[in-house]
Amino acid sequence: MACYISSNNNRLYAVLESGFGAVAGVSAAERFTAMSLAVRQETEVPRRKDKTGSRTFQGIQGGLRRRTSFDLRTYVYGRGPGSAAPRYGALMQAALGAAPVASMDLGVSSIVGTTVTFAQAHSLGAGSAVVVGSEVRFVCGVVDAQSVVVNAPFTDLPSEGLVACGAMVYAPGVDLPSVSVHDYWTPGTAVQRILRGAAVDEMEIRVNGDFHEIRFSGEAADLIDSASFVSGEGGLTQFPAEPALQTLSEMPVPGHLGQVWIGTGPSRLFTLSDARVVVKNNLEFRTRDFGSLMPRCLVPGQREVTIDLEMYGQDKPMFEEIYQAARQRTPLPLMLQLGEQAGALCGVFLPSFVPAVPEFDSEDSRLRWRLKGSQAMGSGEDEIYVAFG
Repeated sequence: MACYISSNNNRLYAVLESGFGAVAGVSAAERFTAMSLAVRQETEVPRRKDKTGSRTFQGIQGGLRRRTSFDLRTYVYGRGPGSAAPRYGALMQAALGAAPVASMDLGVSSIVGTTVTFAQAHSLGAGSAVVVGSEVRFVCGVVDAQSVVVNAPFTDLPSEGLVACGAMVYAPGVDLPSVSVHDYWTPGTAVQRILRGAAVDEMEIRVNGDFHEIRFSGEAADLIDSASFVSGEGGLTQFPAEPALQTLSEMPVPGHLGQVWIGTGPSRLFTLSDARVVVKNNLEFRTRDFGSLMPRCLVPGQREVTIDLEMYGQDKPMFEEIYQAARQRTPLPLMLQLGEQAGALCGVFLPSFVPAVPEFDSEDSRLRWRLKGSQAMGSGEDEIYVAFG
């Protein structure tokens, strides 16, 4: 018997809940790979102000409200052709809101600039994504039943047999679902945990590190564990056993692989050194209901989508356009492609964002531009799209 529990002997599962806080069962298909899951549960202890004749704290009778927060970090992983949805798709939907929409494979008749003509009706709309070769692009306009305009030109087209592969797109929604996150360990006699009613308040996509990373953080209705479980918690009669294990081997996408397209042209940016896209939902939990110790529902606030960019400056028209747009507060489109291989692609599209005025950093031998807190905007649940293909 080992004298400690290895942190590598950890398996995570995430699944959407049918109702807030009602623990959803998981199968082997919901297991995903992650770097870490940090959970913190704090008890709200009111201060006693009565005169007890002593300076000793004499305790508080009855149950107290608890607040549960979590922070989960994972990578963008290769999924293989024909398997566009990431295994942590439930968390992606919890962060953005709308149910994911999958596009089908389509034969391509021609590609002229940013206009793609298919061999059949496409059923695509604004925000849909297609993968051609090793590149993902987003639809920003529909010409007719067989043609669309994408946000940027393709640069690596196959020589023959042109096919646009499908992609899974996650888009913003008015309401946000909650998820159950199951946290299992080896050995089985160790304490197992379930986050019920987990709501993603903030999602961060980090580009150009060692690997492309995604972070989900927020609050949960409660943390259930196998050591103190009481029948009825989360709608369960007993603590659920972990599904039968299946082999899971996912390869993270290196952080230096990808593309960046920015501007009305658009132009491809080759000098990106760092990027961070953050979606913040400004959630509020309904926690103060009389007679209730746990949150009863979640209320999304106004969504904030911000992006930080760092790049090496160049004397090119693209940089002049970015600076002018920042000074005049003119919105520009931006697309980040993470990865360079079909089945291991993640695309992030902001149709309209106002770049922050660049900060000039001249400490290095090359001038670096920093755009901090650039704000994305839209007309209604359309400020960001995230695609996996």
